[in-house]
Amino acid sequence: MEINILKRILTSYKILGSTFGTWFSPIITGIIIFLLRIVVAMGRVLDLLFFPQIVRNSIKEPIMIVGNPRSGTTFIHRFLVNNGIGTGSQLWQMLYPSIILQKVIKPFLPFLEKVSPTRHHSTAAHATSLQSVETDDAGIFFRFIDGFFHYGFILSWANENLFDWVDPKQRNTSKRDYQWLESIWLRNQYLAGSDRTVGKLFSLSVNLPEFLMEFPDSKILYIIRDPLSVIPSGLSLITGVLDKRFGFWNLPIEKRQHFIDRLYYGLMQLQLRFHDDWINGRIDKSMVLIVPFDRMMYDFDKLMNEILKFIDHLPSDDLIEEINKTAEKQRNFKSAHEYDLGKFGLSSEKIKSDCAPIYETFLNKKNVSS
Repeated sequence: MEINILKRILTSYKILGSTFGTWFSPIITGIIIFLLRIVVAMGRVLDLLFFPQIVRNSIKEPIMIVGNPRSGTTFIHRFLVNNGIGTGSQLWQMLYPSIILQKVIKPFLPFLEKVSPTRHHSTAAHATSLQSVETDDAGIFFRFIDGFFHYGFILSWANENLFDWVDPKQRNTSKRDYQWLESIWLRNQYLAGSDRTVGKLFSLSVNLPEFLMEFPDSKILYIIRDPLSVIPSGLSLITGVLDKRFGFWNLPIEKRQHFIDRLYYGLMQLQLRFHDDWINGRIDKSMVLIVPFDRMMYDFDKLMNEILKFIDHLPSDDLIEEINKTAEKQRNFKSAHEYDLGKFGLSSEKIKSDCAPIYETFLNKKNVSS
């Protein structure tokens, strides 16, 4: 299946216009994106001229955080990056993926923060800014107007089911995506003075075997959280962003439920596709560490010892001290992000039924160690 970028842009425009009545502002956004692409292309050409040894290199032993949104991926991602275990992609670095451009733009970041769309993000879920370390899936969306971000925020509104557009079984864009992300990671490593990348890609849940073939020395941390918590929390995060920008909860109930049903399907696929690859031997389990969300909350110090051993990182005294401090904070942490199933037309019985394989394989204490 081939879906060119012009079709993706026009389809997005029609969806936004017919759903929210916003026919003019997407045109302005489109012009800005077009100009940005020109500037980025020029910056990357200059990178090739001035930093050829950097941008033509390859990524070694990347650490990738994988799991559904709101499963704890952001927390563990930022902890590893903030404590020097590797470098992660800040949001602005994915918007301006050029060494030259980033050197020029960095002094203007305080101003850019004031006009950034990140102000629509729910801080109850987690704080977000242009300088926040974020999921690399955003980089795919910024570059190609494609991927699971595209599905989650735009394509799910379409009258027809467009999940095939992001389904690697129907349309596999992995080679394109991984090449682009590697070019970002190499630039980030150079600018941070780091030799290792810590990335976060929830989209890997549906196509991890191909990533492991492309990066065979990867270390994957797969975060698993009870679907009764992670599914409604993920729905709450995305609808919260849409509510701030478009007044989601003021839309007709039929529109809202149509979107929620499509989004629920996508979130389910992220879990079930990984599970299918896991139990059918398509994933080399020696390259993956299953990280239960509950252990991040109540057993963080011991969990981090296991993670550091898995990723072959020898901790410093400062890192050990930070782990112990964080473990204490985690045991006392209570999220301000609230949600309920009924608001999304869901029941615990439906989620338990739809996610039965997840419970059996990853959340059944008898099977966790296997």
